[in-house]
Amino acid sequence: MLKDFEIQSTEGIEIAIGKTPDEKGESTFFLYIINENQFALQNVLILTEAHENEDGSGRKTSKLRHFREELEAKSHEKIEIVDPSVFGFYNRIWLSYYVDGTMRDRRFIIRPFKEYELEDIEAIGLKGKIAE
Repeated sequence: MLKDFEIQSTEGIEIAIGKTPDEKGESTFFLYIINENQFALQNVLILTEAHENEDGSGRKTSKLRHFREELEAKSHEKIEIVDPSVFGFYNRIWLSYYVDGTMRDRRFIIRPFKEYELEDIEAIGLKGKIAE
């Protein structure tokens, strides 16, 4: 059945965990979707889960699903809060959306990392980790 669908490229889309400091100087981590394209994304579906081991074995988190009717061009949006205890897990994100009536689909992974390994994410103006 999947062979009946033409799934287009997902260039210009990134997923990242960003460190968001609050007014007290404490930090909260959020999962962000970043749309760097000149067009909006429609009917955006995001599924997240994390596994202790790369093969899916060991401890795992529950699956969370999120839906957005639209993500504007050249924008980003918080998806969910991320507990630092899952930084050592393989965080998997499945993204599906439409552009001009055509479905686009991509799977992302954020490999285990430590908080001191965060990098600058220019698109959201925060330090964090970008998914592969």
